[in-house]
Amino acid sequence: MSGAKRGLGGEYMRMERRDRRFENRTEAGKLLAAQLSDHQDLTNGLVLALPRGGVPIGFEIASHLHFPLDVWLVRKLGVPDRPELAMGAIAASGVKVMNWDVVKWLNISPESIEQVVAKESLELQRRENLYRFGQPPPRIAGQLVILVDDGIATGATMQAAIASLRQHQPQRIIVAVPVASPSACEEIQQEVDQVVCLLPTEFLDSIGRWYEDFDQTSDQEVRHFLAEAARQFQVFSASR
Repeated sequence: MSGAKRGLGGEYMRMERRDRRFENRTEAGKLLAAQLSDHQDLTNGLVLALPRGGVPIGFEIASHLHFPLDVWLVRKLGVPDRPELAMGAIAASGVKVMNWDVVKWLNISPESIEQVVAKESLELQRRENLYRFGQPPPRIAGQLVILVDDGIATGATMQAAIASLRQHQPQRIIVAVPVASPSACEEIQQEVDQVVCLLPTEFLDSIGRWYEDFDQTSDQEVRHFLAEAARQFQVFSASR
């Protein structure tokens, strides 16, 4: 069963029908692609995946819609000694989004925050060099952008991605994720045109619990998906 909420921002589309976990990111991507079929074959469409876990999902969506696929580079700022818990996120453009409730709750010092920011900035640069194959970032202005990840817990990483994306003036932004907390979805919907979530759930102590197979996506796999998506799109574009 599906439903939609209209807020101050865009539409929140949720599919409350699942009674089991996703088999893997590939299955989740195919299910999301089916929900986005209305956009198939648009000439100004672009799928941007958050590496690394969002890339296999983005690949399935891009393949189904015949859109180019690229990455949008953001990094979670993990709490010192508890890196799985996000206290914020940064984007390659320099945008930083903080979860000040977590910072205050754990009494995290400004010095500790800056140490984590410095470390994750280096990782952002490493990924930029590795995933882009020497190419510049994609053109965003005037594009319908589908922004993809494998799940949203606090929402800090996705909010950083949206804030940095807005600087490039896309025509529309659709956020598409397999699983997310309803509160995160409702916050994000204020910032974008549409949020599509297959499984909104309050039980998000770990995104991985909602997948049968949640092995970490490797750098090699990210590069493979990007290269294969580029090949597919070139073939499709040539046939138009």
